[in-house]
Parts: sequence; C-alpha cells; structure tokens
Amino acid sequence: MTPEDFDKLQSLMASRVGYALTPDRMQLAEHRLGPVARREGYHNVEALLHTLWSRPVGSLGWSIIETLLNTETWFRRDRNVFDLFARELLPALHKARQGRAIRIWVAGGASGQEAFSLAMAALEKNIPVEILSTDISQRALEKGGRGIYSGFEIQRGLTARSMLRWFEPVEDQWQARPELRHAVHFDRTNLLDPLPVDLAGKGPFDLIFCRNVVSDMIPDARAKVLDRLYEPLLDDGCLFLGLDEKADGKLFRPVAGRAGLYVKGPSRDQRAA
Repeated sequence: MTPEDFDKLQSLMASRVGYALTPDRMQLAEHRLGPVARREGYHNVEALLHTLWSRPVGSLGWSIIETLLNTETWFRRDRNVFDLFARELLPALHKARQGRAIRIWVAGGASGQEAFSLAMAALEKNIPVEILSTDISQRALEKGGRGIYSGFEIQRGLTARSMLRWFEPVEDQWQARPELRHAVHFDRTNLLDPLPVDLAGKGPFDLIFCRNVVSDMIPDARAKVLDRLYEPLLDDGCLFLGLDEKADGKLFRPVAGRAGLYVKGPSRDQRAA
C-alpha cells in the first residue's frame, strides 16, 4: 500500500464513519485488506484500491470500511459495568417503569455479545427488556442476528453456567437460545446520519450503551454522535460510554465514582436560554 493510498483511506474513513485511521495502523490496514482483495479477485491490495479510486463502487467501499473498523467485542466486557447494570440499574428501572419492558439501545454493538450480555442479566431476573443493537457492519449484524459464536467467543467473558444456560451447541459452535435471541433486535445504523424513523420509533430508551465507539473517532464525528444519542434517551435514563471515554458536559453529566456512566444534562432549550 502506498502512502497516497493510505491518505485516501484516512479520508474515506473519516468522511463516511468518522473513524480516525491513524498512521500507526497502515500495516494493519494492509493486512486486513489482503483477504478482501483476494475475495474480490484482485492480485493485491494496491490493485483493489486503484479500482476503488478510479471507479468508486458503494458496495466495495463499504466492504473496505467495515474491514478497517475495530469491531472487537466480547461477552460482559468490563465486568463491573455489567454488575452495576444487573444489581442496581435493572431493579431500579423495573420499579420505576412499573413492569414496562426496559428499552435499551446498544449503539455500535458489533456482533451482539454486549446486547446478549444485557439480555441475559435481565432475563435471569425475570425483567422484560427490549434491546436494539445497531452497527454499521452488515457482516457483524448478520452474525449477531444468527446468535452463533465459536467456542473461543462463547467462553470469552461467560461462565460455564451462563454458557450452558443461554446457548446450545450447533455442530462445533454455540447458538443463543430462542428466548435470548427474541430479546434483541439488530439493525444497521450509521451514527453520523440522522436516526432513521424506525429506530426512533423503538425509543425513547431507558439506557443507551455506546461503549468503545467514540474513542476511535475524529473530534467532529465524536461530537455529532453524542448529539445523536441525546434525544432518544429518556430524561431519567443513563448513557454508558467506554471506561476511558468522555462525553460533552453540556449534553451528559458523569456520575461520580462510576466510570463511563452518564446522565442527561439540561435540554437544548434550557441550554439555549
């Protein structure tokens, strides 16, 4: 991959998904794009990119973008977050909502491990939930929709008890049981775009999880995404970011002693007053 190609890739990632493809990831980018080039019938990555620049094709462009995004995730990632959710927030919200299903949006949910982790915690307490997991990667969404994971993936973050309770063996893999899959809906959403009507119709949300997403974004995109998350969240709802991620203090206020947990700030009208 030439430096010129990498410069164009940086611009593509920033403009389409707000992703900051830093210079130290040039070799990683070439390594990830190798299989895409072979799958599309090109001799090497440079030939793949030459075609993209000379004859831009939406499907090829998005295939490259999805390959370069960081979609790593696992079950119950950052266990303290899930302990807080299960022990404190779930019971409090269940009481406040008087039995209504708790609505949760997992924004940037990749292949579904985070959404299924939340669903497991709720179902184990017999608390009804409606979880929407969105991502920009169609491949990740299809994997989450199937709810099928390898032995390595299923053991990453889950106890043997949880694995056997919520998943069943399918050949040499593990699939989420129907009751777990029914609690989670998957949909494709680019967080830089206005929220689609069908997504907005699934809210407003009691909780939004957007963890380890905005840290990889350029500043303007990060601000736009946080702004997108503001309106769909109920006034007494909570936003979870990654443990090291920060939100604009005008939109969300951090909860003391709870890394990554935020509540809504004043409304836009109040801030403008």
